Amino acid sequence: MNIIETKNVDRVFDLAGGEKLYALRDISVGIPAGALTILKGPSGSGKTTLMNIIGALDAPSAGSVLLEGRETAGMTEDEKGMIRRKRFGFVFQSVSLIPIMTVYENVEFALRLSGYDGDPAERVNKCLRLVGLLARADHMPQELSGGEQQRVAIARAIAHRPGVVFADEPTAELDSQTAVSVVNIFRELVQEEGITVVMTTHDTGLMEAGDRIYTLEDGHITDMRENPRETAGPGNGD
Repeated sequence: MNIIETKNVDRVFDLAGGEKLYALRDISVGIPAGALTILKGPSGSGKTTLMNIIGALDAPSAGSVLLEGRETAGMTEDEKGMIRRKRFGFVFQSVSLIPIMTVYENVEFALRLSGYDGDPAERVNKCLRLVGLLARADHMPQELSGGEQQRVAIARAIAHRPGVVFADEPTAELDSQTAVSVVNIFRELVQEEGITVVMTTHDTGLMEAGDRIYTLEDGHITDMRENPRETAGPGNGD
């Protein structure tokens, strides 16, 4: 079952002199619930543009995006904002941790922003345990390695129990061994929490981690393949 689908999506940017740049052309993809989907391609292929559209950060110039069967074009900006805040989580290449907050406080702050109504201490501790950083909860971001900071960013993104986590080139600044460990965390989140993960990357060495892999080149989908494995069903409960 696909939690998000795009149908014949274009994304066009207007340039000087009336010219147009097609970042995406006729993109139709399905994001399966409770699985890790990878959008693969070189810089400029359109993978980040596609992720932004899937994640309701941008709108297509043509075509449609459906979230659980509902057309996002019919949603108000307030509705989209609520979905981004409560149902989606985001991990970016730049981790953007708050430098004056501890690891624990960075994750707890995400809960406050989302209006989380559960036990915040229990949830923060669980998220830090999932990413292997509970023992570093009192450390400041600058006391952590790059890989550890990215793991904190993942804990922050999942703290409010989103249904979908979007990760844009989360391993781009990491060495290959650390990159694999970060992707393994995403796999564990899929299996243990039933979270749907969408990740962009240009690293072909990470492809085996994905349940579904789309390859983009020059704004087109050129290939889709799946790695058969038992995946978690939709849901995000503790």
